[in-house]
Amino acid sequence: MSDNQIQSDKKQARTLEGRVTSNKMDKTVTVLVERQEQHWLLGKIIRRSTKLHAQDDLGANEGDLVRIAECRPLSKTKHHRVVEIITRANV
Repeated sequence: MSDNQIQSDKKQARTLEGRVTSNKMDKTVTVLVERQEQHWLLGKIIRRSTKLHAQDDLGANEGDLVRIAECRPLSKTKHHRVVEIITRANV
């Protein structure tokens, strides 16, 4: 096997971007991830959102735009990790 095949066999972690809504927990942030989808019958574009808990070792604050990646389960509700802080909140 060549190096290219070994690297392509590794799974890439799914990354999402969202806004931090809460950082009151210890080393955990709540991230609101929004997506747009088309209504199945009407065809209208609908905004949907999901709140996810993520491990925060970078020190993200409320209002920051962050990139999170899937990882192994860290607790009952925490399955993501903050990879990067894209923009800081204007406070």
